[in-house]
Amino acid sequence: MPQFVYNAVDPSGRTLRGVMEADDERLVLAWLHEQHYHVLSVQPGRRGFSLASLKELNRPKKVKLLELVMFSRQFATMIDAGIPILKSLDALETQTKNPVLREVIGAVRQDVKGGMSLADALSKHPQVFSKLYVNMVRAAEVGGILDQILDRLAQFLEKELEIRQKIKSAMMYPVLVLIFSMVMLFALFTFVLPRFKEIFASMNVKMPAATQFLFNLSDYAVAYWYVPPALLVGALVFIKQYGKNPKGRYQIDLVKLRLPIIGDLVLKMSISRFARTFGVLIASGVSMMRSLEIVAETAGNSVLANAIDLARNSVREGQKLSTPLGASGLFPTMVTHMIDVGEETGRLSDMLVKVSDFYEKEVDATVKGLTSMIEPMLIIFLGVVVGFIAISVMTPIFTLVSNIN
Repeated sequence: MPQFVYNAVDPSGRTLRGVMEADDERLVLAWLHEQHYHVLSVQPGRRGFSLASLKELNRPKKVKLLELVMFSRQFATMIDAGIPILKSLDALETQTKNPVLREVIGAVRQDVKGGMSLADALSKHPQVFSKLYVNMVRAAEVGGILDQILDRLAQFLEKELEIRQKIKSAMMYPVLVLIFSMVMLFALFTFVLPRFKEIFASMNVKMPAATQFLFNLSDYAVAYWYVPPALLVGALVFIKQYGKNPKGRYQIDLVKLRLPIIGDLVLKMSISRFARTFGVLIASGVSMMRSLEIVAETAGNSVLANAIDLARNSVREGQKLSTPLGASGLFPTMVTHMIDVGEETGRLSDMLVKVSDFYEKEVDATVKGLTSMIEPMLIIFLGVVVGFIAISVMTPIFTLVSNIN
């Protein structure tokens, strides 16, 4: 039976690639439509696909955020210079180094050349261009301000990239210290302590309870070294699979918000993202209802997304946006008051930008405070563990020396 390679997007926006056996292409399309998938392409495939090739097909294609920023910035510059869209896309396709992005730009150029709008052409590639990106471009095409919107998108993505890089750089040192400490402890328990145990056993030294406990722990680490990594991997896989369920995703995100210290950081990051995304959409001419829908989908936290959806329903019924957001208990009073002032004065986008800027600084300060607290805690932890091991090992040695004297 013939095989067909399909590319599709599931209802959650995740890109899927796979192989299906069918009599013809129409049956593949019918099955994909029954699954409520948005079909990107269906092509005949060769028989005898290997497991490695199937894994390669299912591997998601990604474009780095920095590459998307450069694409948006260069596209905006070309449009502002008066270069037509098709020529701009052709130039961008030629100079783009990432093969995935180059392929996507080429497909977009062909769709635009065939008469499709730029926004519709971009929407066919949700793995690269988010709904936020597509809707802003659609609003730009209606208003004739594509260069301004692309420049605004580049600024938005640069802010997103800047926040991610700050968090990564701030957490780099604590993570390295933690990894080094785990490697050191593993080496102590599996190589060093068993040698001391053999020496003490050959000399019939009576070991204190702490030393005996340490040696028993070393025996367990040598015999069952695979248990901690297996438990860690199992927990990560369980959380990932559980998070695919909407109810499970909601509970995981709720736990994140309730964690001490970490929960405050997650909430501030979510509010900053909400305000920045919402403000950019409103300033670009996207309607409030559509903006709230996009913001909920890109919130990154199910609890916050649910609160935004409830607020959107309240706005549809005629209420002010600040009222349901304040009732959710997630948004601080300052945020709801600024949104209320923005609604009253007609400067909602400006107020949202101010909220985003404020919480970006809060996120930066919180991350710095968290890392400054983690570093001494790790040092204290290592000092206590190493001190306990040293005392437990040295005590039998002192006993042995006393007996010899």
